[in-house]
Amino acid sequence: MHVPTRGSLPARVGAGVQSVPDHGPSVMDASVYRDPVRFELERTKVLTSHWLLAGRSEQVREPGDWLTYEGHGESIVITRQPDGALAAFHNVCQHRGPAFVTAMTGCAARRFTCPYHGWVYDTTGRVVGVPEREDFDPAHLDGLRAPAVAADEWGGWVWINLAGPDAATPLLDALGADIVSDLGAFRMEDMVLHEVLEFDVPVNYKAVVDGFNEIYHVTELHHVPPEFTKAARCASFHIVGDNYMCFVPKPEHLAELESVDYDHHQYAICHYVVFPNTVFNCNPEHIQVFQPIPIGVDRTRFLCWEIVYAGDQNDPQYAKYWKKTMLHWAGLKHVVGEDIGIYEQMARTKNSSGFRQQVLSERECKIAHYHENMDRKIRI
Repeated sequence: MHVPTRGSLPARVGAGVQSVPDHGPSVMDASVYRDPVRFELERTKVLTSHWLLAGRSEQVREPGDWLTYEGHGESIVITRQPDGALAAFHNVCQHRGPAFVTAMTGCAARRFTCPYHGWVYDTTGRVVGVPEREDFDPAHLDGLRAPAVAADEWGGWVWINLAGPDAATPLLDALGADIVSDLGAFRMEDMVLHEVLEFDVPVNYKAVVDGFNEIYHVTELHHVPPEFTKAARCASFHIVGDNYMCFVPKPEHLAELESVDYDHHQYAICHYVVFPNTVFNCNPEHIQVFQPIPIGVDRTRFLCWEIVYAGDQNDPQYAKYWKKTMLHWAGLKHVVGEDIGIYEQMARTKNSSGFRQQVLSERECKIAHYHENMDRKIRI
């Protein structure tokens, strides 16, 4: 079983590492969560041009296997091809517009047939069959296909970019060298999906992202012991291009924090945010991925993925790992429930005339930067 280690990677927390970026305290207008015009700009300018998490590679293991991503008005099908590559396309029949792939997942497909008029598509989204073809103008059907979407894999995850294969920034460039190397140390491609929790929350998706861009809330909301609060004060926050990293020392290893050999992969909670809406929460033994998928300006489909290292339950060492991990995961599910409770409280006031701005501390700098970055992108 893999044990992630820092190895030759840079120190991310501890002696000699700047813990808080030079951003400072700030205030932020509350309209970022409730302005429908702004949401539409985010939907058309950001969510259509950045890489989004679509699922696990193991969900589309064999040729013809597919999965569907749905959110912010889009339905995208991703299929495994005979050569092992992925293809992705908009799940929109080019005849009259309904979704032509009716199931969310499936195996061994050779083609998809629209249930409305029987138009047939291959597993790349190309139109290969039209009933009563002679009634159509051949020029209208020539080369017709469901619009292609860029698809790639990294870390055992399937990613999509609605900009399309010819326009999307390469996935590794979007992730950036810091995320690829530091998060890559966990070798998520060697892990397997254990469980997915799904919630329908009545708040803007960015409010969910914000909750994972700070640790200020853990003392009050999650009732952590004083030792954890003290350790959290030693956390480091990093802005890396569009993305973010945070490293929270575990209280039991706080004494080692001043060592130049401090291994954050073993002794800290490692937290990574990939813009615009993918969050990795890494403990050494297992990982949670938090994915707020916008449905509307004030409604979010929130997925919480739990992935673990694969192994044999009959192996005593792995059985011990499994028991420890499942106990921790049970506790973390309770923590997620507390987060959901706060979203419900936010829903009560999301349209209140008393909610005009947020007052952010310097340790909430990732929140401020995230919204400033989003603002720049919707104004391009």
